[in-house]
Amino acid sequence: MSLYDFSFRRIDGVEQALSAYRGKVMLLVNTASQCGFTPQYAGLESLHRRFAEQGLAVIGFPCNQFGGQEPGGALEIGAFCEKNYGVDFTMADKIDVNGRAAHPLWRYLKHQKPGLLGKPIRWNFSKFLIDRQGRVVARFAPFTRPEKLASRIEALLK
Repeated sequence: MSLYDFSFRRIDGVEQALSAYRGKVMLLVNTASQCGFTPQYAGLESLHRRFAEQGLAVIGFPCNQFGGQEPGGALEIGAFCEKNYGVDFTMADKIDVNGRAAHPLWRYLKHQKPGLLGKPIRWNFSKFLIDRQGRVVARFAPFTRPEKLASRIEALLK
């Protein structure tokens, strides 16, 4: 099984195959609108604007599993992200990243790159960096600001 075998529902309700991102570098992030890390949306959008034309795809996956910090529905989440951070990168519909109801893509990501404290996602804004061949090359903790990933992304885009 590869990353490209998975799909997700976008925030607009349309099913999206990850195979559509074949050949791109991807940054997959579990997000939340009421978290101390929420301002990272600005950094994610900055990476998107800086590198999208070179082949970067940023995808946000809203999740309400950590402190109930993403209680809204798809329309509310989308409006919040656009209004407050100008988010133009792809946003998924709300998912679980841990537990029995965890989205299969996130089970795969955690299996490919366990964190320092094991496989579970520990909080909002955990990040997975995927190379152009669909390999999960790095996992970053929530406190790693998106701006710190620019050089890693740039290297993968070359």
